[in-house]
Amino acid sequence: MGILASIPKILQLHVTPVELAVDAVIAFLFSLAIWYYNIYGLPKFSSIRVTNRFFNLRLLYSVSFGIVLMLILVILHQLLFPKYHFQAMILMYQFRGILINLTIYMFLYFLYQTYRHHKIELELEHVKADHLSAQYESLKQQVNPHFLFNSLNTLKSMVEMEDKHSTEFILNLSDFYRFTLEKRKQDLIPLAEELSILRSYMFLLSARFEEGIDFEDQIPIAYATSLIPPFTLQLLIENCIKHNVVSLEQPLTISLYIKQDMLCVKNNLQLKTNTEPSLKMGLENINQRYQHLMHKNIGIDETANSFTVKLPLL
Repeated sequence: MGILASIPKILQLHVTPVELAVDAVIAFLFSLAIWYYNIYGLPKFSSIRVTNRFFNLRLLYSVSFGIVLMLILVILHQLLFPKYHFQAMILMYQFRGILINLTIYMFLYFLYQTYRHHKIELELEHVKADHLSAQYESLKQQVNPHFLFNSLNTLKSMVEMEDKHSTEFILNLSDFYRFTLEKRKQDLIPLAEELSILRSYMFLLSARFEEGIDFEDQIPIAYATSLIPPFTLQLLIENCIKHNVVSLEQPLTISLYIKQDMLCVKNNLQLKTNTEPSLKMGLENINQRYQHLMHKNIGIDETANSFTVKLPLL
């Protein structure tokens, strides 16, 4: 800025090198001082209220400071170099100073507004993420107590009947809830881990419904390291059981398979007749979770005989 501000002097062919250097030094020192004055006027260092308006007290203080500073610099240089008569060009220096001041202020103003906008966007993303996590956690909490109650009733019946699978049932129940405690804070887990705990979950359901539920896992081993939000498959299967008849006369078939790099959860439709219409809040919550974590949507295909949810894999 010191060099640019000296261009008018350079265009005067009779200007001396010393006069040119002094002129550049005045502009340089002024620009440096104004730069730091405006930097330390930002909210991090100042108590002046933040505003989105360009014309505000901060600008008024900066221009006033610049006018006084330029006057002091010109007087000092006049005292050091009296033969150049800098006082005769005080208006030119002040006009130049105001232009420099406005340029620096404008640059910092737009830079800071961009920073604020970016910071607000980040805060909104964090709030959205916390909100989704809370919703997802609430959804899991709705499923788990209900599932635990049914599992304990099943275990009670098995013990009373002296079922030889009682011990295995207890171990699978223990594994399932240990996994719940370990993974509930994670956003994504390998598909292999999700399927491992899902098998324990399905064993518990099979003990409860016996031949009334048929589970088919057709996931290739190549997808074991793909990532998925934890409890997604459990919630979808619980959703199948919630809305469909599960009985020995009408077995519920649930299939897992990969199609076009999407994990598909498919069940035959045999809807209960005495339940309220589904609001699909569980599916919507899972979809929002996918949008936040993977920026993708889940797919839903419903026909007269089947219901399929398609999950993107990372």
